[in-house]
Amino acid sequence: MSRVWDIPVHDSTRVRDVRVAAEEAGAHAGLDAHRTAVAALAATELATNLLKHAGGGRVLINLVELPPADGSARGPSVQLFALDHGPGIADVGAALRDGYTTVDTSLGAGLGTCLRMSSAFDLHSARGRGTVVTARIDRRSTGRRADSAPRTRAGGINVPLARAEHSGDAWSWVRSGPRTTLMLADGLGHGAKAAEASATAVDELRRTAHLPAAELLRHLHTALRHTRGAAVAVAQLDEDARELRFAGVGNIGARLHDGGGWQPLVSHPGIVGAHFPAGVPLRRVPWHPDSLLVLHSDGLPSRWTPPDDPGLLTQDPSVVAAVILRDASSPARPVRDDTSVAVLAPDRRTRIHDHSL
Repeated sequence: MSRVWDIPVHDSTRVRDVRVAAEEAGAHAGLDAHRTAVAALAATELATNLLKHAGGGRVLINLVELPPADGSARGPSVQLFALDHGPGIADVGAALRDGYTTVDTSLGAGLGTCLRMSSAFDLHSARGRGTVVTARIDRRSTGRRADSAPRTRAGGINVPLARAEHSGDAWSWVRSGPRTTLMLADGLGHGAKAAEASATAVDELRRTAHLPAAELLRHLHTALRHTRGAAVAVAQLDEDARELRFAGVGNIGARLHDGGGWQPLVSHPGIVGAHFPAGVPLRRVPWHPDSLLVLHSDGLPSRWTPPDDPGLLTQDPSVVAAVILRDASSPARPVRDDTSVAVLAPDRRTRIHDHSL
């Protein structure tokens, strides 16, 4: 099930809470003592930075599973997010250098330390709008690796309602030959039963990555019959054909960015595992080097505004997802449901601090 830690950071006492949460996440992910300590240190640095430079914020910790590498499962990783509405970072490159600081009481080691320790790291900052930092800690430290060819990347963020222990939402992605499949599931209702439904969808996806989108949804309907059901959307990218195929059942939102604009991809009414429609429309759209897909559960406000920052759209998909979530809600407009956002995009890494394995 989707275990999530959501810690508001508005005073120094919460830094310890963040560290403890990271240690718990490391244990849940099966990290060894060293990698768990790395996750705890990175989380502590991110929380401390929120207080020193942004006037507070929140740290979110998700457990994520990456597509198998070389035929072998990697196991869960710890994904750290730091989100704030602070003043932003004037010079990101300088902020990532050890010793750089704008605060007299800081050693200037926070972001640079996180960059070095993380299996994947990226950040987005806009003056006057705040900063989002994401760092992933895998089970093993394998160092940075340059891929032989650009690949499609996916990332996401998952937040439970009212800081509950488990989220009824889940997202995952898999690869099968030239096909990359991104799925987002929203279990009916909240709590453990909703989480069971979405977790079942994720487990089945990993076993059936070879199936086309519409057939995959029908298979999930059978697999979820013993659960309370879920809204599910599946997006499959055929990299050889350069075509995205989308099918969804239930209230999963989808928007595709292409050619400088956004277009919606509409799911069909129903509940996977309970009330499956007689037919599920399959949408086919071209996939271009500047394409980007956003899937989200109905916890995101229906009238959320897609980002208009071209630089953001080239960053790690997990950062894009976190910025969308942060900017779509506020204390005056809190989320009213479990909320998840997942993003699929081409690999357009250009910055030294944006690395992924």
